[in-house]
Amino acid sequence: MRILHFYLIRQVLSTLVMTVVVFTFILLLGSVLKEVLTLLVNGQANPLQVFKAIVFLIPYVLVFALPMGLLTATLLVFGRFSADQELTAARASGISLLSLVSPILMLALLFSFLCAYINLDLGPRSREAYKQLLFQIGMAKPSGWILPNQYVQLDHYAIYTGEKNGDELKDIVIFDISEKEQRWFKAPEGRLDVDTTNSQISLTLIDAVGVFRRGANVTGSEGETMVISIEIPKYSPPEEPDLSDMSYSQLRQKLASLKALGGNTETLMPVLVQMHRQISFSFASFGFALIGIPLGIRTHRKETTIGMAISLVLVLVYYSFIMLAETFETRADLKPYLILWLPNFFFQILGAFLLWRADRRVS
Repeated sequence: MRILHFYLIRQVLSTLVMTVVVFTFILLLGSVLKEVLTLLVNGQANPLQVFKAIVFLIPYVLVFALPMGLLTATLLVFGRFSADQELTAARASGISLLSLVSPILMLALLFSFLCAYINLDLGPRSREAYKQLLFQIGMAKPSGWILPNQYVQLDHYAIYTGEKNGDELKDIVIFDISEKEQRWFKAPEGRLDVDTTNSQISLTLIDAVGVFRRGANVTGSEGETMVISIEIPKYSPPEEPDLSDMSYSQLRQKLASLKALGGNTETLMPVLVQMHRQISFSFASFGFALIGIPLGIRTHRKETTIGMAISLVLVLVYYSFIMLAETFETRADLKPYLILWLPNFFFQILGAFLLWRADRRVS
């Protein structure tokens, strides 16, 4: 029995490593391509900073990748175990299914505690460190804030440039979006200069067209060289991160401060939803393993694609409850924090029932 237990644990762990790596890569890909690699291409970040940013993102992503990986691993391992008739041989030797899978369930429980640590503390802190690193990278080279073919807001200016070659710009459009006055500029070419001593970015517009409006008065200019100075914002850490980036201890402090200020139920509800989300989602690994084992046995399939497909469907069902709860986080009458616990109860009860049926069917 011990040899068989070690065999299943070894199979699950080796498959888990593979699936977690795959899911981590997929989940990282969106953030890396969207934010980090853009900084590298624009020359704002060096490869070491990109690597550091990815390291900060990994704990945040592992919160999602670990439960998904464990679900897929149990589906694949027990699907192969059943398809190769190894399960039939074990039962013929008088080994029940429940005793066979008990070490895997204990392993899933251990991963739930690991996910709890990541979800309640390490993940939020890493996410906040990642955001601060991106801001610091931007502060180190402010010229990289001006990106081609997209609008960028700096101070009270919305800036668009069609082409950027070093500090040379082409097809520039600038809107002054301050409330004091309305100004609009357009120039076929210009130049970008950064004055780090005075903490300013200067945009020199060549042969520019400008429109100025104050109240009912509208004036314009054409064919001029204009210089627009933009103050570089000084880095100052935010007083507190967003609720979704707070650790559990920070959320508790936030809840206590809101209660001290006399916050009503609707004010407290978003904080409660985040607190319950962190705790409930920590138990996803156990629920996924509990339902993955009997489903893997029932499919009798070795193919990795089948296991991946089933796991993705189950993950979507689970995450739909989280999205539903966050949608209604301001509806105190619906008690949205209770919705977060529904997928855990559903997966664990259904998984226990399917495991019991599988044990009875083949015993």
